[in-house]
This record gives sequence, C-alpha cells and structure tokens, in this order.
Amino acid sequence: MFQLDPHPLDWFTVDDTVISVALVFPLQGAAGIFGPTCELCARLAAEEINHAGGILGRELRLLPVDGGAEPAEIADRVAALVDLGVVQGVTGWHISSVRQALAPRIAHRVPYVYTALYEGGEHTNGVFLTSETPDAQLRPAIRLLARERKVRRWFVVGNDYVWPRRTAQAARRYAHESGGRICGRAYLPLGTHDFDDVLRRIEHSEADAVLMLLVGSDAVRFNRAFAAAGLDARCLRLSTLMDENMLMASGPTATADLYSTAGFFASLANQDTLDFHGQYAGRFGVDAPAPGSLGESCYEGVLLLAALITRARTLDVTAIGATADSVSYEGPRGLLRLRGSHVRQRIYLARADGVDFDVLTQLGVVRP
Repeated sequence: MFQLDPHPLDWFTVDDTVISVALVFPLQGAAGIFGPTCELCARLAAEEINHAGGILGRELRLLPVDGGAEPAEIADRVAALVDLGVVQGVTGWHISSVRQALAPRIAHRVPYVYTALYEGGEHTNGVFLTSETPDAQLRPAIRLLARERKVRRWFVVGNDYVWPRRTAQAARRYAHESGGRICGRAYLPLGTHDFDDVLRRIEHSEADAVLMLLVGSDAVRFNRAFAAAGLDARCLRLSTLMDENMLMASGPTATADLYSTAGFFASLANQDTLDFHGQYAGRFGVDAPAPGSLGESCYEGVLLLAALITRARTLDVTAIGATADSVSYEGPRGLLRLRGSHVRQRIYLARADGVDFDVLTQLGVVRP
C-alpha cells in the first residue's frame, strides 16, 4: 500500500541550500484516481535529479499540494507558499480550471510547469507546458478514424469546465474537416454518477462515435454504463484523457472499441519507455500504481523545470523565459524541446485491449 508523504514541518523554513517545488496533483475528486502515480513519478524524477547533483548545486525537494480541491482554494495555498518563500517553483497535473486560477497568482514570480493535457492557448509569462493540445492530439485522431472507421457522427460527452468545452469547439472543426459533424453534446458536473439521460441521447442521436472528455473516475463510471447499455456494439469511443489506471478501474468488459491518444503509453515498446519502467519498478516495486500518461506527465514536469532553471542558471522567471526556447531534456517521451513555452512531442493513437493499450500508430509531432 502506498501512502503520500505528509507535509513535514520544515517546509515552512526557508533553506538556501534547497530548491523547493510545489507539486500540485489531485488527492481527491474525479482525478484522484491517478493522484498516487502522479506523486510517485514526480518523486522518481526528483530523486534522479538529486542523484546527479541537484539543480545549480542545490537539492530539489517536492512539496505535495492537493490539486483536487476548489481552484480558488488551491491558488490561495500555492500563492501563500510563494509569498513566504517556501517554494521556488510549481509543477504538476491538475485540471485547467486550477491552472487558470493559479497562473495569474504565481507565474510572474516563480516558474510554473503545467503537465496536464489541455485545451491550448495558454501564453501567460512564466507558464511552461509539457502537455498535449487538441491540434496535435485530437485533430489527427479524428482524421484517421474518419478514414479507417468511416466515423461521421460524433457525440461529445464532457465534464462542465473549460477543457471539455473548448476542446469540443475544436472537435467540431476537426470533424467538419473530415467530412463529419458533431450530432450532440452533453456537459456534466465533475463527480457525476448517473449517465442514463446522456446514454439515451447518444442512442437517439444515431452517433457512430463518442468523444469522451471526462476526467478520471467520471470516465470510469461512464465506460461501465456505456457498455452496460450495449452502446459499445454500435459506437466507438475516443478519449484524450484515458490511462491504464482508468482502464483497469473500468474493467475489461467496459473497454471494447475504446481509443485513446496521448504522448505516452505504458505499453510503448521503445527504449525510453522500457528504461523508465525499469527505474520506476526498481524504486517503487512491481505493485506500484501503473505509470500511465497522466502520472508520467509529472515526471516530465520535474525534468522540464530542472532543465529551465539549469539553462538560465537562475530562479528568476524573466531570465528563465528568455532562454526557454533553447531548452531541451530527455525522458520517457524521448528527447524533447521547448518552443513557444510548449514541449513539442510525438503523439500516438492506441486502442484498448482489455485493461491495457495496444499502440496502433504515431499520429505525428507538432513543429515549431
């Protein structure tokens, strides 16, 4: 059983020999299902950085902050840590509503590396993003499924906040480009348990595909309800936020004809992924939570934050921004570079095979 580290009392003592970073990731709510792997992946990256000498000769320490609370509450907590000089950077996976509350409060004062896939368009100074965006992740997937599976009618099911709504707007354009259309939309509160009305709407819409923009346990419950209603026999599903932990929670009978697109899958059989799995299992054991794309993104976030500070040779946000476009780092997703504050990376399409993913193809990489 894995337990998250408690907050040690000495976090509130400023130590000039240490670079402390707030790791903001979900400990509750719909996204809490992959919180443990976020914490472990980030911890692994920090330990590797410290083993190699730290950042600018200083030890890197991570301070866990619950990113599953209300956005304003999270922003208050992290801003207070920055105000007190307790943390000199911020990273982690959390939903876009949290990022939008947090960035204006702290990004001009400390570097902020956001690791969650998101709707695109973030250009706040001091914010750097390792995450997938719809143009690289969703657009080619819709195009491929239209060509190979003859998908024409999409129904969008998402949680009711900025990422699903803006992604659905982009999906409408992408479907039209591929000769299809969006035939229905439904936005549900985070923490939804009852999908009966949405399932009836999907059935009556005659959709041949469902675009899932649901977070964590909401997606798990939807998968189960979708399969129980027999809709998996007539509609494929595509998600841009679906990892191995969510597949396992859904169960093998609830994942038929389910596709996912991401910059990392645990089942990728390349050397970078195999090395990462070996390091992760060696540190936390074979029974640790599966390091899927969502948790692994926190490993990427710590690596990028370290690379940004190391390249600028300072913690000053303005100086870090001035050198950011020359920053690169190497991790489980390969050698990656930063352009326009966004990491450019390969994107893959996978299909669920029970509770694992079969990676079908590389969809491409966004060019600067």
